[in-house]
Formats: sequence, structure tokens, C-alpha cells
Amino acid sequence: MNRLLYLFFLIPGFLLAQVHEFEQDSTDVQYIIIEGDSIPHTAINLNEVVLLHKLKFDSNEDRRRYLILRRKTIKVYPYAKLAAERLQTLNDRIDSIERKSDKKRYTKIIQKYIEEEFSEELKKLTRTEGQILVKLIHRQTGQTTFDLVKDLRSGWRAFWFNNTARLFDISLKEEFDPWNNKEDYLIEDILQRNFQSGRLEEQQSALDFDFLELTQKWLNEKDNP
Repeated sequence: MNRLLYLFFLIPGFLLAQVHEFEQDSTDVQYIIIEGDSIPHTAINLNEVVLLHKLKFDSNEDRRRYLILRRKTIKVYPYAKLAAERLQTLNDRIDSIERKSDKKRYTKIIQKYIEEEFSEELKKLTRTEGQILVKLIHRQTGQTTFDLVKDLRSGWRAFWFNNTARLFDISLKEEFDPWNNKEDYLIEDILQRNFQSGRLEEQQSALDFDFLELTQKWLNEKDNP
């Protein structure tokens, strides 16, 4: 039996709705009349909500590690979301610029802006927070941090930044892979829970994966070691 179910919650307006039956072409049809809406409806669109499984830990140590991961993920996710938004803005703007020289000039302006916007805050991150951020940037943009630097600067710069990061045991080439990496799955679990609670603002992942399938996979592996 699935431990993760999709539930549908009625929109608040349904509480003010009334069902009326009309005859149409010799067939009785039920319409829903919603207060404040003059158009009859044959159905009401419902909001889809994922009912997450109850968290269970094998030990206090596992629980402690999850809570630490949750704190770090919640801290760095807004930076990954912002990076994705800035990248989209950059790409949209560049697509509208015809001259190559103007594109290059605009890219440099955005690079400087992003660096000034992020640099001071990113300096405060720990090594593990920095690595989680790298993974989440891949989740939000579909590109590794290494490739983003390479696209915006040059291959040599990307190489240099990657090797500098390695001094702190951070790889800019790290990908977000919740299907094969359990920590990445736990990060996704943390995100989904905080999207639902409203603590984090959801931004669609650029990667293609199904959280329901991910959860079933990891729960089955746990039940069948």
C-alpha cells in the first residue's frame, strides 16, 4: 500500500456553492452555482496537495543529522532560488539583444551585480552549506555551478573557481541527484515539507523527477535492506 498519497482539497469557494439541476436536451445536468460567480460550473477545480509520510528515524543520531540538514537547506535555498531568477532574467535579456558586443557588455554588468549581491552573504556559509547550495543551484537551473561560471566567464575561470572550492572540499561540478543520493532525497523531502508549510516559497525545479516515486524508492530500500 502506498505510503505517499495525493489528496485534493476543496477550494474555499465550495463552501458557498449550491448544486442545481437543469434539464438540457432531455438530460438532467447538475450545475454548481458559486456565490459571486454568475457562470454555472459542472465541476470545481481543486488544488493538488501532496500528503507527506510521517518522518521516522532509526536512531537519535539519524534524527540529529536530519535536523542539521534541514537547518542548512532552509538557509541556502533562497540563494539558489534567487540565482535561478537572476539567470532567467539574464538569458531573457540577452536573447533580446542582437549585437554580440552589447550582449558581452550586459553580461559583465549582470556578473558584477550578482557577485556584489551574493559575495558577502556567501562568505558566511559553512563548507556543508556551500555544497548544499551548489546542489540546489543545479536543482533550480538545470546546470552545475561550474557550467554556469564557465558560461558567464571562461573555461579557465571555471577551472580556477572549482579548484579553489576544493580547498574547502566543495565541488562546483556537484549535481543534485535525489534518485541515487539519499542525502539529496532528504534535501528534497525538506524542501517539500517547507513548501507546504509556507516557510519557503516554491520554485519549480529545472530537473525532471517525481517526488512520489522517489519516496517509494527510498522507503522500499529501507524496508528491504
